[in-house]
Amino acid sequence: MPVPGPLVTTQWLAAALNDPSLRVLDATVFLHPNPNGAGYIPESGAARWAAAHIPGAQFVDLIAAFSDPASAVRFTMPSAARFGELAGALGVGNDSTIVIYSSGSPMWATRLWWMFRSVGWDNCAVLDGGLAKWQHEGRAVTTAVAHFPAVPVTVAPRPALWADRHEVLAAMDNTAVCTINALSPSVYSGEQNTYGRAGHIPGSQNVFYNNLLNAEDETWCRPEQLRPLFEAVGAYARPRVICYCGGGISATMDALALVLTGHPNIAVYDGSMMEWVADPQLPLSLGADA
Repeated sequence: MPVPGPLVTTQWLAAALNDPSLRVLDATVFLHPNPNGAGYIPESGAARWAAAHIPGAQFVDLIAAFSDPASAVRFTMPSAARFGELAGALGVGNDSTIVIYSSGSPMWATRLWWMFRSVGWDNCAVLDGGLAKWQHEGRAVTTAVAHFPAVPVTVAPRPALWADRHEVLAAMDNTAVCTINALSPSVYSGEQNTYGRAGHIPGSQNVFYNNLLNAEDETWCRPEQLRPLFEAVGAYARPRVICYCGGGISATMDALALVLTGHPNIAVYDGSMMEWVADPQLPLSLGADA
């Protein structure tokens, strides 16, 4: 059963729930400001999932399991082989139809969606409006835990979907690359110092992830509404786009929007600001301009 695109509606998912190829994944994480320093303290969404989730949904632990334990930066993508092992253990195979949602911000769903995409899964989508829309419509939730047999998985890594600090540094002087910061304008400008060193990567433009959603229900804006946001920063005039944020999470919302609007070459800087600010030799710019 193919997904119709990077987003599926609640109606589509409700009609597909009994399909044996379907795997629904809850990727919820909650972030709390760190009272003792820079950044955020992550809280697993496992308790929220256990209290109520879409029937058949399995919880994916992005904090502890689906991240690289050797990385100095939280939430870093594990190796493609390890990711495939973790997915296979959930019963997610190469022939599965994957729908991902999260409670609160959809950035966690888009993060997991991008991870799947980066190892070759195309039959994977984000639930538009997430669990909140599902429940607002009165659709069924459950506390029952679904179990699927583990399956072997073959991954097909797409390394071009990720950028490292070296590529981002080189992109500062490369007119073929548009680097986009997904954080709020106040964090981008340096007015708000969230990560220990204020500002943004020089040359990068700002497309705030929250502006990609409809305020009334946090569904995604239509492609014709999204495209002008990225046209304004020159994204389509450049062959490659690199999206970044604080830790490679909300950047995937910008990445999904760019996929929806047809950009052919998008990467996410996985380390993002958490890695960049840790090196005092890496430059930052202040102010509302690139």
